[in-house]
Amino acid sequence: MDVYRTPDDRFADLPGWDFPPQYLEVDGLRIHHIDVPADGPETGGPIVLFHGEPTWSYLYRRMIRPLAAAGRRVIAYDHAGFGRSDKPTDRDWYTFDRHSAIADAVLDRLDVDDATVVVQDLGGPIGLRWATEHPDRVANLVIMNTGLFSGRVSRGFLAWRDFATKNPDLPVGQIIQGATVTDVPAEVVAAYDAPFPTVESKAGAAQFPLLVPVDAADPGADVLRTVGEALSRWDKPVLIAFSDSDPVFPHPKSGQVFTDLIPTAGEQVTIAGAAHFLQEDKGEEIAAHIVEFLRSAAH
Repeated sequence: MDVYRTPDDRFADLPGWDFPPQYLEVDGLRIHHIDVPADGPETGGPIVLFHGEPTWSYLYRRMIRPLAAAGRRVIAYDHAGFGRSDKPTDRDWYTFDRHSAIADAVLDRLDVDDATVVVQDLGGPIGLRWATEHPDRVANLVIMNTGLFSGRVSRGFLAWRDFATKNPDLPVGQIIQGATVTDVPAEVVAAYDAPFPTVESKAGAAQFPLLVPVDAADPGADVLRTVGEALSRWDKPVLIAFSDSDPVFPHPKSGQVFTDLIPTAGEQVTIAGAAHFLQEDKGEEIAAHIVEFLRSAAH
């Protein structure tokens, strides 16, 4: 298997990112993660952040310190093919099951228990699958700008999937800029581009949208229907937070799917003035919502 490893110097002096890289080997691949200890006494179990497409853990940089300051260990890892993780160059290598198996291995090795699982975009299917398959290790869910992906998707997602199909050399930084409300500074755009200096390095990012089932008979749809069924019986606290300006997951309908499905989900929180990458637009605000949610859930 041919694997691309992004040179370390691509990640030097990234704005807002001073977390030392840590690595685990999973099935011969080096998988990058950060593991930030609680700032002060721990107030609960770890928070695990699942990124989506075509981002990496950097997307959560504005949330990590506030969550640690609230007394939580914070973990974020890069999917294979993203960020500082190794990147198989064969697009056919990438499957939903492989991404899920890596999530299992990483969180097992990090001894994650009593976790708050935070998901967004295509981190949703992976993170929610992990959570529903390991409910004894999960305390809370935070679901943002994602879907169940069990065979029905929005027109916005189909347009994005079509774009990714036609453009394997994805202009990652431009995609981030185009899916935010705020004007992302050039040096931040460059940080999103950092993991992907060549076409071969983008194989995983280019393939990720094609892994999403758009028909009920597509691979993975049955697994995600099982995830949805598990969520319909979920009995632990859930925060649903969707932004008001995301064409891929239109507001309020996309969040309402989860609030109607999950018994313990309250009214969805609207993140105003944010687009698809709401962590980039409103990271500190979202972190504050999560901190308040965890405080309420603890009582």
